[in-house]
Amino acid sequence: MKSLLILFGAAALLCSCASQPEPAAGRRTDRILAELHDPTSKNVVVVSHRGDWRNWPENSIDAIESVIAMGVDVMEMDLKLTKDSVLVLCHDKTIDRTTSGKGRVCDITYDSICRCVLRTAHNQKTDLRMPTLREALEVCKDRIVVNIDQGYEYYDLALAVTEELGVTDQVLIKGKRPAEVVAAKFAAYPHNMRHRRQNRRAEVVAAKFAAYPHNMMYMPVIDILKPQGRELFEEYRKSEKQPLAYEVCWDEYTPEVEACMKRIVDGGSKLWVNSLWPSLCGGLNDDRAFRGETEEVYGRLLDMGATIIQTDRPELLIRYLESKGRRG
Repeated sequence: MKSLLILFGAAALLCSCASQPEPAAGRRTDRILAELHDPTSKNVVVVSHRGDWRNWPENSIDAIESVIAMGVDVMEMDLKLTKDSVLVLCHDKTIDRTTSGKGRVCDITYDSICRCVLRTAHNQKTDLRMPTLREALEVCKDRIVVNIDQGYEYYDLALAVTEELGVTDQVLIKGKRPAEVVAAKFAAYPHNMRHRRQNRRAEVVAAKFAAYPHNMMYMPVIDILKPQGRELFEEYRKSEKQPLAYEVCWDEYTPEVEACMKRIVDGGSKLWVNSLWPSLCGGLNDDRAFRGETEEVYGRLLDMGATIIQTDRPELLIRYLESKGRRG
């Protein structure tokens, strides 16, 4: 256990704002990053799920531009890797639902994907093409923070792009990896792993990722009502340096969920919740808010201590938060 504390002390992306480098002056992302790294702030960070997918194809450049114009703080996106190793924005393993083409992303070259057009949520073809991670980050740079949801397995490739563009500090990646694995990936020096698992795989992982002096922010995703989620939460809670934020998912609000959230907030981390669909938030979802239950939905999430909310209705959520004085 002592080794885990040491590991997390070395993991800069799991630390509080005090360990973060000063951002360049004049960026819109300065304010957003300041909120993310301030566990005492009551302002709520708004995350848009796959961009403005109600009006534009999900994960498209236009969907990103639209939420930036709305004043959204974080753009959530998903990554897939093409056959010729190009990172593109796509949620599904296949391009069947979101484009005019068919097939698994990993079996198709990027040039072939570019010959397909994106579809809207209503299954209508557009003249838009699937963007690469590089293209998306060029649009987001200094304007909006990025959350990579699906894509942790491509961390090496993604980090190379973020470093080249100078946007690593404004990218938050999340996952359900064990604390030890994350610590190894982001450790400053391999010799800090004094008590790592005694096998060759762990040593190779440690040596490989310890070379990264600069990393994205990282957030664990906790399914607190599932055994593996509870185990993961306890693992992270035992670390000396707590994660920047925890994403908590639950389908029923129980004393266990309440206690988990309280421990997160009291421990100095931000609480991220999703209002996307009922199984992620115990029924406190955007569609209920849209039908007029904004106080019952968003107000309840605020009462739980949430200061980061991922939504499918960003405009509605922003208006509500402004009316409550919870926007910076």
